[in-house]
Amino acid sequence: MNSNIILIGMPGSGKSTCGVVAAKMLLKNFYDTDLLIQNLEGRRLQEIIDTDGIDYFIEAEEKAILSLRLEGTVIATGGSVVYSERAMQHLKSMGKVIYLHLDYDDMIKRIRNLDTRGIVMKSGKTLKDMYDERLPLYNKWAGAIIRCGTNTVEETASAIMRAAR
Repeated sequence: MNSNIILIGMPGSGKSTCGVVAAKMLLKNFYDTDLLIQNLEGRRLQEIIDTDGIDYFIEAEEKAILSLRLEGTVIATGGSVVYSERAMQHLKSMGKVIYLHLDYDDMIKRIRNLDTRGIVMKSGKTLKDMYDERLPLYNKWAGAIIRCGTNTVEETASAIMRAAR
């Protein structure tokens, strides 16, 4: 059985922040796919979206995900990874997919720096539109769901550890 833990969820759900802590608790490595995309492209996520558009970004994200060959790792993905069936199939084949669920109001409270964060949102759409569009996709791929809206980082990391078993 592959030993990776793959974290999916809305922006602000704590995939990167809680993933690092969970990796330490589980004695695993930690990997953030947003950093991989930035390294491959040589630009920040928001710059990729602003310059080349959402379709290009989603293709770049898929390409980056399909290149992953990791074991014993907690993998934090970008919130938009669920737009690619191929990327999600690959991630699912690598380990257990855990969805860090946030209610819409909790997401709004957590998201800062909306203009620079690199959130994939179609032109003319709102955060609520994005939330409603992604919610069924996260649920589709979830091997486990952690409701983390009111959790501390440590509480979510501990829940990830329990879900990983």
